[in-house]
Amino acid sequence: MNDPPAEGPSMPAPQEKRPLPTLTLAALGVVFGDLGTSPLYTMKTVLALAGKTTPETVLGLLSLLIWTLVIITSVKYVLVIMRVDNDGEGGILALMSLLAGKQQHAAIAIIGLFGAALIYGDGIITPAISVLSALEGLSIATPSVTPYVLPGAIVVLVGLFVVQPFGTAKIGRVFGPIMTLWFVVIAILGLRGVINHPGVLVAINPLLGLGFLLHGGWAGFLVLGGVFLCVTGAEALYADMGHFGARPIRIAWYGLVLPALLINYAGQAAILLDGATSDGNIFFSLCPSSLLIPMVILATLATIIASQAIITGAFSMTRQAMQLSWCPRMLVTQTSPDGYGQIYVGAVNWIMMVLTIGLAVIFKKSDNLASAYGIAVSLTMLLTTCLLYVAMREVWEWSLPKAVAVAGAFGLIDATFVAANALKILEGGWIPLLLAAIVFGMMATWHRGVLALADALRSRLTSVPDFLRQIAEDKIARVPGTAVFLTRTTKNTPPVLAWHVRNNRALHTYVVALVVHVEMVPWVDTANRVKVEHLGENFWRLSAHYGFMEQQDIPALLAAAHGHGCQLKLDDVTYYLGIETVRHRTDGHGMPRWREALFAFMLRNSAHAVDFLALPKEGVVQMGRQIEI
Repeated sequence: MNDPPAEGPSMPAPQEKRPLPTLTLAALGVVFGDLGTSPLYTMKTVLALAGKTTPETVLGLLSLLIWTLVIITSVKYVLVIMRVDNDGEGGILALMSLLAGKQQHAAIAIIGLFGAALIYGDGIITPAISVLSALEGLSIATPSVTPYVLPGAIVVLVGLFVVQPFGTAKIGRVFGPIMTLWFVVIAILGLRGVINHPGVLVAINPLLGLGFLLHGGWAGFLVLGGVFLCVTGAEALYADMGHFGARPIRIAWYGLVLPALLINYAGQAAILLDGATSDGNIFFSLCPSSLLIPMVILATLATIIASQAIITGAFSMTRQAMQLSWCPRMLVTQTSPDGYGQIYVGAVNWIMMVLTIGLAVIFKKSDNLASAYGIAVSLTMLLTTCLLYVAMREVWEWSLPKAVAVAGAFGLIDATFVAANALKILEGGWIPLLLAAIVFGMMATWHRGVLALADALRSRLTSVPDFLRQIAEDKIARVPGTAVFLTRTTKNTPPVLAWHVRNNRALHTYVVALVVHVEMVPWVDTANRVKVEHLGENFWRLSAHYGFMEQQDIPALLAAAHGHGCQLKLDDVTYYLGIETVRHRTDGHGMPRWREALFAFMLRNSAHAVDFLALPKEGVVQMGRQIEI
């Protein structure tokens, strides 16, 4: 059978069911956490890289922040990339699957997979740097608590991951209002600074930013790695599009998030021009001392929400990778019946927790962690631009000059940020790259192993006419009941069926060969869910079709097959699955030994298909086979 589904009820995309204001508020609570909390650490990072706080420097840096937000987030992602969707779904894996359906090319898969792997690298850094940045605000209010910032951050991070199995359905209802309050408050704080020094508004002139880059020399180029921190959450806009739809995200971005971010950055620059010290966290210097503690609490809540969005995104991406046969089966729990996005993947959660806390302990401060931040996201954005070019040509059917001009402009900007962030590789940027390389290698090995396993099984196939003739000649006994054999083959006799008859010398009265197909779209219309082929007396082949965002419910599928002429006895059904154990081919033509060993390890530790197909465990027979690959 095909690799397993994920969880989540089969339903239309949720944005079709909820009113626009509700979706917009929900998008504020999920999509913009990373972007929204970037003012906590971006300005202080770029000032540290610039090494000075002269008016020309401050205004040049502010101009770069403003136009980076406008060009990358507003134009590239919100206006352009969000127009490319895979049946409403966004994200680099969804884009990869869309383009793979248009044009079979290995480069598309490599780009999409490595981009997805990089997102995992970003996912372990975001919670650590965000929570540390928020709690460091306590040091301004009460310097004596400085030694307790790191332990406090660890406690918050542990709590964040520990509560994941309970789901976010209940607390998710308050995410939107909290983030709305956050954006309103940071806009007000920024406005206080701008009112005191309105001259800061001249930074809207892009020439100030360009002038800083041109005359800043090596420091001017180096500072781009810090400037990029203001857009590290932009990829989430695209990835979360399937949860809310493009329109609510655009309304929230242009209506509240972008103005709040621009005003806050302008306010931070304004107080620097007024003589505020650049030591410590400049963001909290905007806040009146009497309100500092409430502001730290609000910032901590905002960073927890931002971290929650990253973790949930990792869960969703893992589910998509499983559906597309790029990831081993993992147990996925639906934590709420109200939305397919409410899921929990235990293996991903605990691995992320260990790595995130490890980073916090190693780097200790958000300033130090910023050196590891940015390279993974900037590379992902560059890879997304590469796929965008393919979409322009294959999906939108743009002319070559037009596609090259637009994608080339975005690619040049992305490549510049990648180059600037690459300077931080030795200072910690190697960590997300190493993690991404490991994830990419495991994804590629799993997919290659699945294909090799399918090829090995295909060589053992028997045609259906030959099988039927053989059971007639051998006078195989037919016993009461229905047997469902899950298989990958779409034409011949399922190997597990042939093995069963050969060893047990009996066959049920009703026989079904079931093939599960995961399509390159998130959702499949229920009218196209199942196709029935009559192979012989009381013998049918069912082809089930699911989108990569859907749950596969096999008992429900068998009931639906009645309407297609497949008259089964459903009160006595036994399901047969083949369990393969792989070993290295003795003829020397198989996978490299190290890769075969890695695939075998992942196969042994992957979740059982029974847990994904809603099969009654007491009615399942699993038969082991040893296969050389």
